Amino acid sequence: QVRLVESGGGLVQAGGSLRLSCAASGDTFSSYAMGWFRQAPGTEREFVGSINRSGGNTYYADSVKGRFIISRDNAKNTVYLQMNSLKPEDTALYYCAAAQINYRYYVPTSYGDFGSWGQGTQVTVSS
Repeated sequence: QVRLVESGGGLVQAGGSLRLSCAASGDTFSSYAMGWFRQAPGTEREFVGSINRSGGNTYYADSVKGRFIISRDNAKNTVYLQMNSLKPEDTALYYCAAAQINYRYYVPTSYGDFGSWGQGTQVTVSS
């Protein structure tokens, strides 16, 4: 099973940008579709976006579409979340997740699709 470690979180002003990284180890990274989720205090974990195994297909939640971009570098075993035009409502603990998918073009979006999770990195957006 793949192990995931997120980094890149921090405090940023509204309108600013951050790039999160998620480094994977322990298994063949290209066998996994990857996703990002987030969870604010008192709320359920919500889907942010995901990317297929090769990186050619992505899917985003409506709340972040047009502002966030997911990419991956299979040579570096890393997936990224570029967050632009950040809003205070983006404040949350951001989790990276991996889904072992046989079909290389499939982009998973459901919580249950993902079997491996990182510990999370905090993103705080001030107004």
